Amino acid sequence: MGTAAGQKFQVVAGGSVTTPKGFQAGGLHCGLKKTERYDLGVIVCEVPAAAAAVYTLNAFQAAPLGVTRESVAASGGRLHAMLVNSGNANACTGKQGEADAYEMRSAMAAALGLPEHYVGVTSTGVIGEPLPMERVRKGIAELPARVHAEGGGDFCQAILTTDLVKKEVCVKVSVGGKDVYIAGAAKGSGMIHPNMATMLGFITTDALVEPADLQGLLSGVTDSTFNMITVDGDTSTNDMVVVMASGLASAERLAPGHPDWDAYKEGFQHVAEYLAKAIARDGEGATKLVEVQVNGAVSQNAARAIAKTVIGSSLVKSAVFGADANWGRIIAAVGRAGQPVNVDTVDIYLGDIAVLVQSRPVRFDEDRAAAYLQGDTVVFRVELNMEDGNATAWGCDLTYDYVRINAAYRT
Repeated sequence: MGTAAGQKFQVVAGGSVTTPKGFQAGGLHCGLKKTERYDLGVIVCEVPAAAAAVYTLNAFQAAPLGVTRESVAASGGRLHAMLVNSGNANACTGKQGEADAYEMRSAMAAALGLPEHYVGVTSTGVIGEPLPMERVRKGIAELPARVHAEGGGDFCQAILTTDLVKKEVCVKVSVGGKDVYIAGAAKGSGMIHPNMATMLGFITTDALVEPADLQGLLSGVTDSTFNMITVDGDTSTNDMVVVMASGLASAERLAPGHPDWDAYKEGFQHVAEYLAKAIARDGEGATKLVEVQVNGAVSQNAARAIAKTVIGSSLVKSAVFGADANWGRIIAAVGRAGQPVNVDTVDIYLGDIAVLVQSRPVRFDEDRAAAYLQGDTVVFRVELNMEDGNATAWGCDLTYDYVRINAAYRT
């Protein structure tokens, strides 16, 4: 457990979505994946948790998203359990897909002894294939026996598709002198260009927060974290991030204006940013995490648009993979982002190596630049020198393996 200087939260080593009070989780293999990796998981709260969610803006939304929206609305912003399957997206599956999503909710609610509207559902995997519901039903029936206080790792495994690693994090914040925890788990490796969230993200906390305040916090943090990553420029049909707050850590209600709200928000921001960067680093076939910092834009929105254009450029990503200090691809992406720029005042840095100053190339050590680009984390800094709009985006390099993985995704 550690705290950086000035940091208002502590990172909890080994923490998971079950670290906050009131949460248990579990996972198992029910046969949706061809391998023996877990493909069905659930997070369960012992009380109706305050809930908030953000969803993909893709016009073709997977059936489970509508079911979860309905549950959150019908319960007044509360969830007892969140069920997830991987290996099958249940997207573009028509009326049968909708019926299957509702059946998953109903079956999970019955297995846990809960009203249906206290259960959310989500799926991830191949689009356009019907769920093998006989396997899903059997898995849901067996799942409650696999739910326990140490089940965060099993849940993490159950949500993965082409991911190579689990993505989880936990922090501790002091609220009114009592410890409050915020934890998260996520999956995502390909089809990542969020227009709200990530592929799938789950955040648990034992803070006492009302659903409306939780929704405002999640929506704001999403804009600077999950919405600022890209792997391949494709927005999934299944993207969703959901937060559940048990309120069991303290009777002191947290809301904007509370003396500890800023500390809580900082911890929440760290959880979301950690998960977002972990997704970018684990991009399909990726060998490097790439960070693009844009400063001095005319507005924050302009800075965000420019940063995401640079991070999403296939040419920039290819240059990073080849450790080629081709800054021309960066400036070209800046110029095509559709945002105001002064073409005479742009500076570009590869790490701390200046390659462009006041829009004019400068001499730099090519070998040193190549060595920097061979590292596992690469930072590009773009100084526009206009106003005070700033933003950071994250992505990864584009490799041969990305094509190999996606050329055979279904097989």
